[in-house]
Amino acid sequence: MKRALMAEALGTLLLLATVVGSGIMAERLAGGNIAVALLGNTVATGAMLYVLITLFGPISGAQFNPVVTTILGPYKEAIPRIMIQVIAAILGVWLAHLMFDMPVLELSTKARSGAGQWLSEGVATFGLILTIILGGHHRPKAVAGLVALYVVAAYWFTASTSFANPAVTIARALTDSFAGIRPIDAPAFIAAQIAGAFLAKYVAGFLIAEE
Repeated sequence: MKRALMAEALGTLLLLATVVGSGIMAERLAGGNIAVALLGNTVATGAMLYVLITLFGPISGAQFNPVVTTILGPYKEAIPRIMIQVIAAILGVWLAHLMFDMPVLELSTKARSGAGQWLSEGVATFGLILTIILGGHHRPKAVAGLVALYVVAAYWFTASTSFANPAVTIARALTDSFAGIRPIDAPAFIAAQIAGAFLAKYVAGFLIAEE
């Protein structure tokens, strides 16, 4: 369990450092072009996800996400895993701030609210969990690539740019950068993520049972 928690901590920290750090870099270099900034943020996040899942998957399952842990288990480790994921996500944001000479402690002012945003988070998380469960069932060796590709796509086909992760959502409320979300908007995102995750578990279970 210690090895698994260490893997979850390192993976989640590096994931958030990538999400926030690449967002800061992309925004600084894009010259005000939001599409270019989002593309840079997307490519870096997808690439890092593939690396992290490949490296840490054999150790901890490379979950890095409280809803993934809640859906997949191991349930006896769920509480410490989720705590580690949230703490490491926040540390990853702070690391990104330090690397880019920003104040460590911030609150986001970026508004992300409304029915379209909430629906997007439900859809993004539904697709992520479906990808993990069905990918693990049919093509377990391809899960790293499947998840990375899904996240890259979801950045662009969802209005919320696909947080799909409560730990990520909490941590991104603590950065007033390209990747941020106002703390007041985070609870609705998390509620939508939980709903999407459990719906995906039901659908995936039905599809697998019908084989």
